Amino acid sequence: MTQFDTGPILPPPPNGAVEILHDREYRVEAFRLAADRLLLQGAVRDQKPPGLYLREDPDPLTVHHMQLAIELAFPQLEIVKATALFESHPQDRCPSITPHYQQLVGLSIGRGFTKHIAELFGGPRGCTHITALINAMAPVAMQCFWSMRAAEAKLAGEQQNMFDRSQSDDGMWKSIVNTCHIWDENGPEVADRLAGAPVTIPVFLRGRLEQLGFTSTE
Repeated sequence: MTQFDTGPILPPPPNGAVEILHDREYRVEAFRLAADRLLLQGAVRDQKPPGLYLREDPDPLTVHHMQLAIELAFPQLEIVKATALFESHPQDRCPSITPHYQQLVGLSIGRGFTKHIAELFGGPRGCTHITALINAMAPVAMQCFWSMRAAEAKLAGEQQNMFDRSQSDDGMWKSIVNTCHIWDENGPEVADRLAGAPVTIPVFLRGRLEQLGFTSTE
């Protein structure tokens, strides 16, 4: 178990399930390379359970394992470097598509990104699994706006933590308007921000504060 694990990510198998047939796993990590550079590393892996394809095989069989590294200029989120790698694949020619993913360079992760990915890599223009991985990685870049700020503060030795920062409206929320139902430009959350309402502490942070013995109000 790593420092990031807090428990099983999936519920237990349903009652009456006879046998697991397939296990697909996505993993994405983000790293601060510099104040103006962000690295995303992602992987997708498909495995078949032991003995399903080869009766004598005691170990899981990996049928797909693709990795992708993307460097981005921050805060523009423009891709400046991309490297695709095939670790396990079904056909000999599968890795021949990896140079095609250099077309990621120059794209900016933001509105319209998913559409660009479909146009460049959809169907026979790419690898289904790497293309799906890209779409799983992109939201992680958006999640790093606050994290990059927290990392800069930590490196500078500032005592202020994200609990304090969450209570001030610095306008960063504007970068995620219309990305989901909560941030609908016509919804109540955006209306509250525009009206200058106090910023509430995120649910996940309230729970951790309670675990650590801190008291806070929304």
